[in-house]
Amino acid sequence: MFDNFYGFTGRPFQLTPDPAFYFESLTHRKALSYLGYGLAQGEGFIVITGEVGAGKSTLVAHLMATIDRNRLTAAQIVTSRLDSGELVHVVAQAFGLSVPGQDKASALGAIEKFLHDEARAGRRCLLVVDESQNLALGALEELRMLSNFQLGSHPLLQILLLGQPEFRDSLQGHPGLEQLRQRVIAAHHLDAMEPGEMEPYIMHRLRLVGWNGNPQFDPRVFAELYTATGGVPRRINQIVNRLLILGAVEQRQHIDGVMLAQVLAELTADGGLQIAPAPSQPTLSTAAAQGLTLPTSAQPQAIPAQFAAEGLTQLQAALAQRDSQIAELQQAVIELANQGDTSGLEGADAAHKAAIEVMQERLAKLESRLIEQDRTIRHTLTMLIEWIERDEAQRVAA
Repeated sequence: MFDNFYGFTGRPFQLTPDPAFYFESLTHRKALSYLGYGLAQGEGFIVITGEVGAGKSTLVAHLMATIDRNRLTAAQIVTSRLDSGELVHVVAQAFGLSVPGQDKASALGAIEKFLHDEARAGRRCLLVVDESQNLALGALEELRMLSNFQLGSHPLLQILLLGQPEFRDSLQGHPGLEQLRQRVIAAHHLDAMEPGEMEPYIMHRLRLVGWNGNPQFDPRVFAELYTATGGVPRRINQIVNRLLILGAVEQRQHIDGVMLAQVLAELTADGGLQIAPAPSQPTLSTAAAQGLTLPTSAQPQAIPAQFAAEGLTQLQAALAQRDSQIAELQQAVIELANQGDTSGLEGADAAHKAAIEVMQERLAKLESRLIEQDRTIRHTLTMLIEWIERDEAQRVAA
């Protein structure tokens, strides 16, 4: 409807993934870097997680459209609640294998033979598993076993796992997934887009369908869109699609805040949209709040390499200093406790016991803070390393 009114050659904000509309936001650029590194290793698991609508499927569609099929044979499955036996048959079907009967052994044999044949032909194999949060523990273990197939010392199958945030939580914390965790060679969580990426994202998709300036968008619409969507691509597509329909119905060549408010009200009333504030993004200021001196910028990707290197050095020094403080506090508690032992714990005066308890409580709080600080620091270290390496090496996509 609106494509005819505005003279578009296609639908720029469809909800189904289309690699032709791929937009490389900061978080997607980082995800591609991790994918490139992981694929270059040719083994193990790569894990990409993100909220519903964050762009995981579009990212993989872009990857699949750019890989060299002469070097890499890729198959993709979307999982439901599969057990280990069902999963093996689904994997066989994804690689185009016909397995007579329903026994698991026959399916495994067919998959192993296929992987050997591909390796002898000079092709690696990649299995993309979407909606991995739906997999049972046994099915995930079966995937780990599939990754064990080798030709000599050469691994035959690499696996890319896509999932929602709960899958990341399970993978990080479930005691039954320790062996799988050890096989993960690259992982990234897709965050929402930055506020400054809203307008470029929308204009990018419009230009791909022949946008020639009609309609125009009031600049305030982009900020209001970010507030309404939190920077999640699918939500953006949903709302802008409705905006363009409204514009076509009312013969409007200018999209403004009044129209956006009308669309948001309709979507909310229909139950098709839950307005949420924009999610907070991990930044270098998070580490700075922990007492670290770091280079900061509204555009992290623009930080020069020398500042990134300085930040890296400072972070490493901070880690060493904090570890030293922990060790000193632990030693102090031990010494204080030993003093209590020499005088007989039951006979120690109340003040001495209280001092021990205070020191132990202080240690527990510091150790708790250490866990959170380490998470922040190591995340920041990862970003700094990426900034340094991004200018030194070309990303490998296959």
